[in-house]
Amino acid sequence: MQLTTYIADLLYRYECVIVPGFGAFLTRYKSAQIDDATNTFHPPSKIVSFNKQLQANDGLFANYVASVEKCSFETALQRIRNFTAEISMALSEGKTISFKNIGTFSLNEEKSLQFEPLPQQNFSTSAFGLSSFVSPQISREVYKETVDAFDEKAPIHFTPEGREVKPYLKYAAIAVLAISAIGFGSLKLYENQVQKFNYAEREKANSLVENQIQEATFVIENPLPVVNLQVPKHTGLYHIVAGAYRMEENAEKKVSQLREKGYSPLKMEVNRYGLHQVLYASFNDKLEAQRKLYEIQKSENSDAWLLVQEIQ
Repeated sequence: MQLTTYIADLLYRYECVIVPGFGAFLTRYKSAQIDDATNTFHPPSKIVSFNKQLQANDGLFANYVASVEKCSFETALQRIRNFTAEISMALSEGKTISFKNIGTFSLNEEKSLQFEPLPQQNFSTSAFGLSSFVSPQISREVYKETVDAFDEKAPIHFTPEGREVKPYLKYAAIAVLAISAIGFGSLKLYENQVQKFNYAEREKANSLVENQIQEATFVIENPLPVVNLQVPKHTGLYHIVAGAYRMEENAEKKVSQLREKGYSPLKMEVNRYGLHQVLYASFNDKLEAQRKLYEIQKSENSDAWLLVQEIQ
């Protein structure tokens, strides 16, 4: 099953990959761990789980299939439908279905879908090349501090003659202290004079600047009106597509219709399939984009779908 390889490829880059009509594969970060019982170190990883409730097409998987196999979006969707139909048929017959590099699917006695991920599979690109390893236990020696007792066999005696200070050293010390005091006083006097000079010059400069500002002040009697331009913003990675058209005239007509309904639509450049795609809106947050998509599909356009692509 070639499509299972595409799912594994996307799980390295995205936290959620939805297979329309089947379910969603979700990845979750797991930090590095140490098994104290076996002294085994496990690297950080992204483990995969499965949610059968998320089946709505968000465009990610179908767009990836279309780009890899160089086919249209509609052809990719049909391939996915055939793929999920084959899986459902095999599961109903009691078979176990294996998704390469992901895990296995089967039905339990209550006919509920069960997913078993591969235990050693890691979808974290930051941990590429890292594997679990066993480290031998480190033996630690405890050192005790010991103090040796010294024998007082040869005590040392100090005599007053060794502490006598010569008179000329006293006079030299007094002279050094006097010179230091004079130098410190001169330094403080110099610093005070510098501070007074800097303050006077700063006040003079501030006065000149205020005079120049007052001379340059003027009033416009008839100012030009402020013009506010509302330019539709279509930044982000997730875009709600209203339709894709071969003829540019049809795309322009769709843009006009959406603008009349209050949207700020955008007509994209021609894609690799020669189609002009028209967008309802664009979002940075995937959940926000999905909520808006479901609202549009329910209220006015059931064929709207989510495009995951960076717009230059």
